[in-house]
Amino acid sequence: MVYVASDERYEIMRYNRSGRSGLKLPAISLGLWHNFGGIDAYENGREMITRSFDLGITHFDLANNYGPPAGSAEDLFGKVLARDLSAYRDEMVISTKAGYYMWPGPYGDWGSRKYMLSSLDQSLKRLGLDYVDIFYSHRPDPHTPLEETMGALDHAVRTGKALYVGISNYTAEQTLEAIRILNGLGTPLLIHQPRYSMLDRWIEGGLQQVLEENGVGSIAFTPLAQGLLTNKYMNGIPEDSRAAGPSTALSESRITPEVQRKIRALNQLAVSRGQSLAQLALQWTLRGGKVTSALIGASRVTQIEENIAALSHSEFSQEELDRIETILKTESEA
Repeated sequence: MVYVASDERYEIMRYNRSGRSGLKLPAISLGLWHNFGGIDAYENGREMITRSFDLGITHFDLANNYGPPAGSAEDLFGKVLARDLSAYRDEMVISTKAGYYMWPGPYGDWGSRKYMLSSLDQSLKRLGLDYVDIFYSHRPDPHTPLEETMGALDHAVRTGKALYVGISNYTAEQTLEAIRILNGLGTPLLIHQPRYSMLDRWIEGGLQQVLEENGVGSIAFTPLAQGLLTNKYMNGIPEDSRAAGPSTALSESRITPEVQRKIRALNQLAVSRGQSLAQLALQWTLRGGKVTSALIGASRVTQIEENIAALSHSEFSQEELDRIETILKTESEA
């Protein structure tokens, strides 16, 4: 069946300018970190991608190592793009990254010019594209001069293989230096992609200020704390959950009684507002306009639909924001 995008795809979504650039991103973007790899069902991935586009999600976030196996998320997205979305390429922002392990030997990891540009070429081949809209340095490399890594990003733009550049997982100090280098090269930093959620607020300790002062956008990954800020873990750890599996990112040790207390209290507030806990968490992440886009993951279409519905709820009152701060403030969790 030939896919035709919904005529109503731009009626629900809100679009925010990324820093002082000319590029707008959807308030909610789709990340393909999990559930789009070679071990996952192609049709489910295809359905999630096309449904996202129908709902106004124009930004799809990938990385060279997304899968598993590494590279397979780009393969899947490339197939969906060729089959269903090629006619809409100019309506889409497609991003990828390099910085984590991809292949053996000294040139398959971190941030050297050799690795960054070789990885981008491989990503473009898997995606079936001539260029990506955003190319990221996925993490800082302690052994490579920052000038070299930023120079590779600049080269990607100058050779037409990327339109914009971004960084991810950089501290406030590293970000400020990256901004300085890229400005000197004439390729301004478009966006930073940090972890950020109600349960992980490290960017409020300086990074947000650096981005705001320098006109750089931000896109928050794991805004639902990898499922903690949903109703999944309020009363324990389900056997089929990520925390019960082999994942190293979300372990049972993170789901403490104190965290569950917070989740239940936040859920009560969400219910009083007529929304789910996930919707509350996404809306909180986007509050005040400091975050350009919240980057969601999904394993099924209904999760995407629920998350986008967060945009239709009323803004927080000051009383509600104060209540959230009271819930989150404990002696053991930040």
